[in-house]
Amino acid sequence: MARHPLHDVVIVGVHNTKQAKALDGHDSRSIALEAALGAVRDAGLQPADIDGVVGPFGNDYLYQHRIGPVWRSLSALGIPAVLEAAAAITCGLATTVLITTGEAGSYREHIATAPWTRPTNEFVAPYGMFTAAEFALMARRHMHLYGTTADSMAHVSAVIRNNGHVNPEAVFHGRGPFTAADVLASRMIAEPFHLLDCALTSEGGAALVLTSRERSSDCAKPAVTILGGGVDHFGPAYQNPPVWEFGGTQRQDLIGGTVGRRAAEMAFTAAGLGPADVDVCEFYDPFSFEIIRQFEAFGFCAPGEGGEFVLSGAIEPGGQYPVTTDGGTMSFSHGGAAVQLFQRVMRGVQQVRGECLTMQVNGAEVAMCTGGGSGAFFTDVLLLGSERP
Repeated sequence: MARHPLHDVVIVGVHNTKQAKALDGHDSRSIALEAALGAVRDAGLQPADIDGVVGPFGNDYLYQHRIGPVWRSLSALGIPAVLEAAAAITCGLATTVLITTGEAGSYREHIATAPWTRPTNEFVAPYGMFTAAEFALMARRHMHLYGTTADSMAHVSAVIRNNGHVNPEAVFHGRGPFTAADVLASRMIAEPFHLLDCALTSEGGAALVLTSRERSSDCAKPAVTILGGGVDHFGPAYQNPPVWEFGGTQRQDLIGGTVGRRAAEMAFTAAGLGPADVDVCEFYDPFSFEIIRQFEAFGFCAPGEGGEFVLSGAIEPGGQYPVTTDGGTMSFSHGGAAVQLFQRVMRGVQQVRGECLTMQVNGAEVAMCTGGGSGAFFTDVLLLGSERP
């Protein structure tokens, strides 16, 4: 395997708070602090052991525990925050970093599109270009290019929603089981997406603790290695209509429709691994098509083969590449503007540790975690492993 500075950084603590459609008695700050304390406790550390914080509520954690001075970042978004924290540890800016975020009480109009994906913008608002429509444009382009079917998307939805159906921590626990026919029978939102092809909205908090491999020997849980990662962005999310062929300035195949390909290549190179080495795919699932697209973009199958790939049984429990094993944003939780972008990392850590309550992949040693999607102009990738390369 390759050697990379990221390999000296490990994740030693994770914690999800309760996830729910509404968390009465909480606001975003209080649920983020609850998540932070849970992650520190999971790592077997004390609050004062933290000397770096990431996220909008990091300063609240410092003040409440009367600690500091520490290194701080305002980053709030998923995998980029993890990579930034890892870089800070590698550079000696901090030794043990807490990443925490939460969302509660800020969005209760569940009949409407979530506010964090509907900014007022002259290029989208007048045309009803809400989130589902943006992602639907990318799905329709793929259907036109390759003949991808709504049946393959519905199968993805059914698999992920059934993973959440059996997960007692999922917001939609017990709401299934679902079949592809159930998905196709649900009402149309933005063609080709039916209601059950789309993410839910909910509330919750999530936190992680990272430290150096050297210091991890003092922690309570097995250290999970950051094997590699990368970020791909094409511009501001939800402000411009997405186009499949957008980009291509570096390589012809690095376009909006394949966003995340370069990030995956960077992650695999850093790890000295390839798609065949991945044991579990904790892919971000804002809409069913994004799972198909990611398998193609990351090299698990060829362009245009994603629909048949997901129908082959590969993504189901017991398949070669079990996907989004806690139920994802479709069933587990979609907690606010930032929380859901950490959830794939959280589940990836649990899979590698072998401590998932449900859908644990036997012998999982490498987890691939992602965030974002083509309709939002970005996809980020993180590879986690049980051992240091």
